[in-house]
Amino acid sequence: MTTTAPAGPLTSDQHSAGELVDMLRTMLRIRRFEERLAHLFKRGKLPGFVHLYLGEEAVATGICAALREDDRITSTHRGHGHLIAKGARVDRMMAELLGKVDGYCRGKGGSMHIVDFNLGIIGTNGIVGGGIPIGTGSAWGDKQLGRDNVTVTFFGDGASNQGVFFEAMNLAAIWKLPVIFAVENNGYTEWTPTEKLTAGRIADRAAPFGIPAVQVDGNDVLAVRAAADQAVARGRAGEGPTLIECLTYRWHGHNEGEETFAGNYRPQEEQDSWRAREPIAAYTRHLVSTGTCTQDDVDRIDAEEVARVDDALAFAEQSPFPDPSEALEDVFATVTPRRVREEQP
Repeated sequence: MTTTAPAGPLTSDQHSAGELVDMLRTMLRIRRFEERLAHLFKRGKLPGFVHLYLGEEAVATGICAALREDDRITSTHRGHGHLIAKGARVDRMMAELLGKVDGYCRGKGGSMHIVDFNLGIIGTNGIVGGGIPIGTGSAWGDKQLGRDNVTVTFFGDGASNQGVFFEAMNLAAIWKLPVIFAVENNGYTEWTPTEKLTAGRIADRAAPFGIPAVQVDGNDVLAVRAAADQAVARGRAGEGPTLIECLTYRWHGHNEGEETFAGNYRPQEEQDSWRAREPIAAYTRHLVSTGTCTQDDVDRIDAEEVARVDDALAFAEQSPFPDPSEALEDVFATVTPRRVREEQP
């Protein structure tokens, strides 16, 4: 059954004050990290492509807040927010983005290919929809081993048109896998409005498989958290997968620097409308109005996260580049030649 979470005021009765403030801190950390990357890219100090998560902070934060440390996520080309929300350190992320050895993948993965199995991060992915089968496989492993973990696979509206999405939902449904399909619908498939490429509501695509689905306001961190809490509980109880479609909006383009070739394809009034209801300001107003924290608390947390990103950049800049002799290390899986020979007919 597909449902739509009603739009309305944020509510937070079921969470402690500490949890609520932690979610604000996570969103601010993502925001300040991504702003610094935009600054670095414009000054030619960030190698390669980068896809920023600005404006979508509530989705990663709300979903990952419902997870345990040993739960897993798969991510996308726009994955920095997911990783930070799952516990990744911004200093090691910054080092990875700058191609330095102290990065999560020793500088070899870059923005779109960061992995840390210890944090349950089983990969950002430059292939559209590439994380969907990986996350479904992770959930299958948990099911086979009798573990009560869940896996969240994040992907965008464009990936919802990939055949692997439907194949994964089919397997997840018939095997009741503990996987959450988290769709970040930001209204654009690269530079084309999603409505021109995607028929119907994405959340409705779960119905033929008998998978519960909900469409939520992706700019409301508590609405996202509530949907994630329910989905996680279903997965842990052995009741199978859930699809969550989060309606949100990216502030920047598909990738940084796109203005040189993509043009102005998004109406300014549309951008202004979405920015007017951006997630951090709305959540801050809610926390202050309910007495969960004060504006001074918010300002202090924000300053701490700005300083954290400053320190992350300093850490990355002093880290060395990998030695050229390491070019082929950590790239290929190793297979024992003897075993290969034994398996030959």
